[in-house]
Amino acid sequence: MPSRRSYFYVPMFIVVCSIAAGLFLGDNVSAASPADDPVSQSMKSFTAVFDAVEQNFADKVDADKAIYNGAIPGMLRTLDPHSNFFDPKAYAALREDQRGQYFGVGMQVGPRNGRTMVMWPFEISPAYRAGLRPGDIIVQVGDKKTDGLNTSEIADLLRGPRGTKVQVTVSRDGLEKPLTFEIVRDAIARSTVQEVFWLKPGIAYASISQFGETTSKDFQEKLKQLGENNIKGLVLDLRGNPGGLLNEGVEIAGHFLKKNELVVSHRGRAQPNKNYYSRSDNGGKTYPVVVVVNRSSASAAEIVSGALQDHDRGWVLGEATFGKGLVQTVFPLSENTGLALTTAHYYTPSGRLIQRDYSHVSFLDYYYRAKTEEKNTSDVKMTDSGRTVYGGGGITPDEKWEAPKLNPFQIEVLRKSAFLLFSAHYFGPKADARMPKGWEPDESVVNEFHKYLLDNKYEFTEADFAANHQWTKEQLKREMYVTAFSYEQSRVVNIQQDPEIARAVEAMPKAAALLETAKKLLVQRVGQPERPAR
Repeated sequence: MPSRRSYFYVPMFIVVCSIAAGLFLGDNVSAASPADDPVSQSMKSFTAVFDAVEQNFADKVDADKAIYNGAIPGMLRTLDPHSNFFDPKAYAALREDQRGQYFGVGMQVGPRNGRTMVMWPFEISPAYRAGLRPGDIIVQVGDKKTDGLNTSEIADLLRGPRGTKVQVTVSRDGLEKPLTFEIVRDAIARSTVQEVFWLKPGIAYASISQFGETTSKDFQEKLKQLGENNIKGLVLDLRGNPGGLLNEGVEIAGHFLKKNELVVSHRGRAQPNKNYYSRSDNGGKTYPVVVVVNRSSASAAEIVSGALQDHDRGWVLGEATFGKGLVQTVFPLSENTGLALTTAHYYTPSGRLIQRDYSHVSFLDYYYRAKTEEKNTSDVKMTDSGRTVYGGGGITPDEKWEAPKLNPFQIEVLRKSAFLLFSAHYFGPKADARMPKGWEPDESVVNEFHKYLLDNKYEFTEADFAANHQWTKEQLKREMYVTAFSYEQSRVVNIQQDPEIARAVEAMPKAAALLETAKKLLVQRVGQPERPAR
């Protein structure tokens, strides 16, 4: 279950999906054209229009704004939903995401009632070690007060060269005076392989948030540390994964496939068709895999889930994925800008197109994807064992899962961040917020939360509260673990409580059955007796 904190931040996926796209890095763009070709004529027309605007518009024209925010994005919007231009700041952020590292204090911040709030510090980061907590309101960074600054501007103030110091002043619930922390900035490494742990004996869990430059390396290392030889089944969680670097997706899929098995192919007008194969033998790793996806799983996440499904190597559970199968080549441009341009389409090993049709809908409808059940009956393919799969609309799961709908009480408390704010209120006056290992919120904490809701005018009935008692305890545990332990440990709690992950564990025999069927078919094809698994 994705963190409930992000439940009402769906629009952010539009931004992320438009830039995280199974990316390539292209060469600098430079090309000469005959003076009388259509492109040159169009450029002359554009230059004439821009000159007229610059000379005659009522106010002074900001050239960067007109070009970066107007002309170029306007042109790209006529092409497809994913081609995108990056100004210097956005391009630097893209490269930073791919590298999975930046320099700063190491915490997630977000807006709250016109101020910027600490959502959580990352474990063992400078901010975590200094003692910043979720719910702290940032009132000053260095000598600059934060009044009138947005969250992005404050985040920029917090970042800086490694080893430099920054003073962060916050107001904390329950304390009369602000607190000031002097923090030494450091490298903040954010692994895209967020959690790898045992769900139960023999059943492992691994989550990949996106595909960056170190994803496959981190994935292999963390499985090795866990003890991959003891895995009897793996839940691979790709929910909310918007994609990223193509080669990293190919490496992750190849971790489970045999050497030289097709992972994905792409076909485009200006690029030759190209196939991508698993590069190394999987070392005899034949444990079953259940891949968990949702409508926000896109691009490289769809490449991985599609490859495992087509080769009957994984049982796919969840919602139909986003349907982002456009190859984005990133062309570095002058002045630290970049262009992500669609240059080809992705196809799964069986030959199905991943990309969803966007020709007859608005970009808004395309991104929000109201209808996830439609199948493209004109793009029907077969997996290795002969199962029917459909293309042209993302990856359709083998087993559908819909998250239980929130009831009015749950919507009310989540929409108003009640658990986050209560946790900040509960721990605020405490000098030491740490709790003993295995701590659980008891009835006294639940009762305090009930009082907090009443005092802060949340709308609910006593019947609502009673009916949601167990759900409330689970949400309190997840949220309060962020402060009492760490955000990372809170995520583990969230996963352990997630009914979809529990369903994935229950589906493990179906993934095992796929492997057995594939093994039998291989024996029939080669006409040799079956060899025991190593």
